Amino acid sequence: MEAQDYKSDQYVRFCPGCGDHAICMALQKAMAQIGIPTHQIAVISGIGCSSRMPHYLNTYGFNTIHGRGGAVATGVKTSHPELSVWQMSGDGDCLAIGGNHFIHEIRRNVDLNVCMFNNRIYGLTKGQYSPTSPKGFVSKSSPFGTVERPFIPAELVLGARGTFFARTLDVDMPTTVDCLVAAQQHKGCSIVECLVNCVIFNNGTHAWIADRDLRAEHSIILRHGEKMIFGKDKDKGLAIEIDPQTFIPRLIVVSADDTRVLTHDAHQQDPTLHRLLALMGQKRVEQVKTDDIDDELPIALGVIRDVEAETYDAAVNRQIQEVRAQAKAHTFDELTATLEQW
Repeated sequence: MEAQDYKSDQYVRFCPGCGDHAICMALQKAMAQIGIPTHQIAVISGIGCSSRMPHYLNTYGFNTIHGRGGAVATGVKTSHPELSVWQMSGDGDCLAIGGNHFIHEIRRNVDLNVCMFNNRIYGLTKGQYSPTSPKGFVSKSSPFGTVERPFIPAELVLGARGTFFARTLDVDMPTTVDCLVAAQQHKGCSIVECLVNCVIFNNGTHAWIADRDLRAEHSIILRHGEKMIFGKDKDKGLAIEIDPQTFIPRLIVVSADDTRVLTHDAHQQDPTLHRLLALMGQKRVEQVKTDDIDDELPIALGVIRDVEAETYDAAVNRQIQEVRAQAKAHTFDELTATLEQW
């Protein structure tokens, strides 16, 4: 299989310069690398710019209504567990009207691959602030700046007992492909937060890491089994220490040759370190302007958490088989025969 095999014949209608183009291409590359035939893939979406994705992939697809992609994707996977099911959603579609479905598909651990496009704005409906827009953000629906605190997607995922969380950036194609392949290989609900740029309504929202000259210093790509090293010269590392006043663990930046530099373990069941890693860089994320933010911790990209747990769809189908095996009636005629005995 090649990436071309997963491209539909539809004209891609994302705005020129939109980060969704890159994620679409990465999806096609990842699906080709995985090698699952197109007729064994279903792409489900809600409403929004990213939710147009089913039109651009040569697979089965379904546009649902706003925020309901997770509910339909759960039904598809549970009724057809042999399919590879992908859910395309945005920060508005997924975390606002679809927030309830989002946390419960994670809690249930349905074997889905969820791509959550985060551009911190409502793009399709023309520029209102979203649940991930930073406090103070000026938009058409917040002309004096929003007074709301933003959601941190990683925090929601881990709070809902998520088994897989990855984060990637639209301008980093290799990392994006790696995250999407890992999401498919994971048995359970895989959440990939895709940081994308909205060139029309929120241009440059991730510039502090998207800019090539800044990315090496402001981000770290985590890989299971590898040292947590970053920086333009690969001279920095991450270590953990206990705050002497609060006795709470925290991450710190040390020299790359420091013996305390951590090795990433994405498979560790305890989510404490995964949470610390996922929340790095949030001082910058939560602010409208980031030039004056004093935060030396980088934002984590790549697969942050990847642990095993029973999946909802497998448990449901196993229960159905167990009940059927114990049932006295296996056909409708057998059922009516049992009624005659009464």
